[in-house]
Amino acid sequence: MPKITYKDSSGGSKTIDVENGLTVMEGAIQNEIPGIDADCGGSMACATCHVYVEEEWFNKLPKAEDAEVDMIDMAFEPKKNSRLSCQIIVGDELEGLVVTTPEKQT
Repeated sequence: MPKITYKDSSGGSKTIDVENGLTVMEGAIQNEIPGIDADCGGSMACATCHVYVEEEWFNKLPKAEDAEVDMIDMAFEPKKNSRLSCQIIVGDELEGLVVTTPEKQT
C-alpha cells in the first residue's frame, strides 16, 4: 500500500497507507483526514475534496478531465496544482505522494 501524506494549511501532516485502487479522497475519509469532506461522495459534483498536489508530483498524475477542471474553478483558491482528490486513483506509482488541503477546508 502506498504511503500518502496529507498536509493542512497550517503545516500539520499525517502520512497513511492507502490501498491500491482507492482514491486519495477515499483514503482521507477512511482515516479521518481533516479538510477533505467529500460532500458528494466522490461523484465530482462538489469541490470539498480539493487538494494542492506537490509540484514534483503534479505532472506524474494523469491529466485532469474537463469536468474536473470545471469543478476546480468553483473550489476555494484554485491554483495550477489543484486537483480533486476523488479523481486521483492510488497505485504503487503514487508512493510518497504529498497533497495539501486549502485553508478554507481545514
